[in-house]
Amino acid sequence: MKIGVFSPIFGQLDLEPMLDAVKAAGLDAVEIGTGNYPGDKHCKPDELLADPDKLARFRDALESRGLILSALSCHGNPLHPDRAFAQRSHDTYVKTLKLAEKLEVGVVNLFSGCPGDGPDGRQPNWVTCAWPSEFSDIVRWQWDESVIPYWREAGPMAADHGVKLGFEMHPGFVVYNPGTLLRLRDAVGPMICANLDPSHLFWQQIDPILTIRELGEAVVHVHAKDTAIDPWNMARNGVLDSTPYRDVAARSWVFRTVGYGHDTLFWKRFVSTLRVAGYDHVLSIEHEDSLASTGEGLSKAIAVLREAILDEPANAMW
Repeated sequence: MKIGVFSPIFGQLDLEPMLDAVKAAGLDAVEIGTGNYPGDKHCKPDELLADPDKLARFRDALESRGLILSALSCHGNPLHPDRAFAQRSHDTYVKTLKLAEKLEVGVVNLFSGCPGDGPDGRQPNWVTCAWPSEFSDIVRWQWDESVIPYWREAGPMAADHGVKLGFEMHPGFVVYNPGTLLRLRDAVGPMICANLDPSHLFWQQIDPILTIRELGEAVVHVHAKDTAIDPWNMARNGVLDSTPYRDVAARSWVFRTVGYGHDTLFWKRFVSTLRVAGYDHVLSIEHEDSLASTGEGLSKAIAVLREAILDEPANAMW
C-alpha cells in the first residue's frame, strides 16, 4: 500500500512543480483532476488527447520522478437539471475515460450526480427524508428516470476503456452511502465501484470499517481524509449541517487532516481492513482542513499514515 495526494491542494503550482512538491513530501503517488469540480490545472484532457508529444511528456513527468498516477478524477454532476452543466460534466467524463486508457490508469474517480425534482427541475434536489410522500416520489423519479438510465449508458463506456469508476459516496449526490452505491452497481454492473472517502461517512455516522467489509472488491481507490465531530453542536443540531465551513465553532462536524478526527489506532484498523478486502493500492490524501495549512496538514497526515500502513506482503504463519 502506498501514500499519495490529490493534486488540487497544489492548485497554485503547474504540473512539474506540483510533482516536485509531491516527491519532496516523500509520497509515492498522485491523483490528478481532469476538470469539473477538481479543475484541470495539472491535466488538460483536450490537449493531451490531441497531441501525442504532450501526452508523452505528461507520462514522463510522472515516471521520471518515480510517481504512480493512482487515478484521474473528474467529479462533476452529469445529472444536473441545467443541461449545459450536465453536458460539460459528461464531456469531461468521456475525455477522462479516453485519457485514462492512454495512460493505462485503471481508475477514474467521480460523483454519481444529482438530478432535480423532475423533468422541469432547475437545481439539483438531494432528498433527505421519505415523508411527505412527494419526497419519496422525487427519489423514485430520480432513480428510475435519470440516475439508472444515464449510468446504464455511461457506465459501460468505462469498461470499454478498461476503467473502473470510483464513485465517491458524497452527501448531496444520489450515491452517498454503501446502500446507494450498491444499488447503482446492481443496476449497472461491476464497473461501478467506490473511491472510499471515510470523511463523508464519519459525519453521517456510517462506520468506514463496516463499509469496507460490505463493499469488498468494489473498493478501487481510497481518500485519506478525516472528520472531527463537535459533540456539543452535534447533540444540539444533529448531522445535517449547512453552516458555512469557515464557521468552524458553530458546525456539528468539520473536515480535518488525518489523525485530527480519529486516532492512529483507527487508521491502523482501517488499513488492515482494506488489506483483508484485497485493496493494496493508494491512500490518497485530500486536504480540506480549515484549521491547518496545506503544508502542515499534509505532513501531519503523512506521519499518521506512515505509522498505519503495511508496506510488505504478509508472511505465512509457519
